[in-house]
Amino acid sequence: MIVAIVLTIVIIQRLVELFIAKRNEKWMKSQGAFEAGASHYPYMVAMHVCFFIALIVEVIGFNRQLSPVWPLFLTLFLLAQVLRVWCLSSLGKYWNTKIIVLPNAEVVRKGPYKWIRHPNYVIVATELIVLPLLFSAYFTAILFTLLNIWMMSVRIPAEEQALKKVTNYKEEFSID
Repeated sequence: MIVAIVLTIVIIQRLVELFIAKRNEKWMKSQGAFEAGASHYPYMVAMHVCFFIALIVEVIGFNRQLSPVWPLFLTLFLLAQVLRVWCLSSLGKYWNTKIIVLPNAEVVRKGPYKWIRHPNYVIVATELIVLPLLFSAYFTAILFTLLNIWMMSVRIPAEEQALKKVTNYKEEFSID
């Protein structure tokens, strides 16, 4: 029962985020933005969809139970949700699930972006570990953590390359 409640809330949250991302994408493109890294995006979406499928299959199919330390994992997950909203609100209209870059835009350096370049990716990595561990779904936690590492090894360089080319990203983060 708790699995269904948690997953329903998370899936609804993700659908709302996709709506926000599409709205932001339309606005940014109307301002002259372009998409970078489009070739890997379908794989990222597939990975996230498969994550939920794998989690459901492992929890229900293998009769996984709540972790004995579920309050810790639930707390970490809820904290990640607060941080996710902080990331989204800090980026405002610039937040997206795709890499959408607006030339000559000032890079956002507020909220968690004051301290870390990609806080939202840290949050996603945390969720991909914590949510399965909440339900003792160890296979899903390990598999999708590894897949996410691979995905971020493609995505972050694509995003940084696009930002370096057309924004003040290099200067803001003092990188080459």
